[in-house]
Amino acid sequence: MKRIQASKQKHQGFTLLEVMVAVAIFALAGGAIVKAASEHLSSVSLLKNMTVATWVANNQMTEAVLLSKQQWPVKNNLSGESVMSGRTWYWRQTVNKTPTEGLSQVTVAVFEDSERKRQITSVSTFVVKESQ
Repeated sequence: MKRIQASKQKHQGFTLLEVMVAVAIFALAGGAIVKAASEHLSSVSLLKNMTVATWVANNQMTEAVLLSKQQWPVKNNLSGESVMSGRTWYWRQTVNKTPTEGLSQVTVAVFEDSERKRQITSVSTFVVKESQ
């Protein structure tokens, strides 16, 4: 009788195969989480760089607009560097004439490198000649 009861008892616990499948699922989920976190950190860094570069461009644009009130036409192909947020940023200012007399388009591009090859952002505005 005991023998029959022993064979009818259910074994409790997981088989080795079930444990291996569960570990594989957790490993895949963990890998996906690590990848998502890494991409998030990368995009946060890129967003920070774009924000600071835009501040640099806006500061230079403000300076160009203020100088245009004293000196016309706005100087073309100016370049320089600015330090902001503990880093050096390189900018280039270009001026394009418009069909309207006394109106110019000013664009300030900001770069990561001194060779000005890796552009991060650019800002444009229109400047009008002051009436004398």
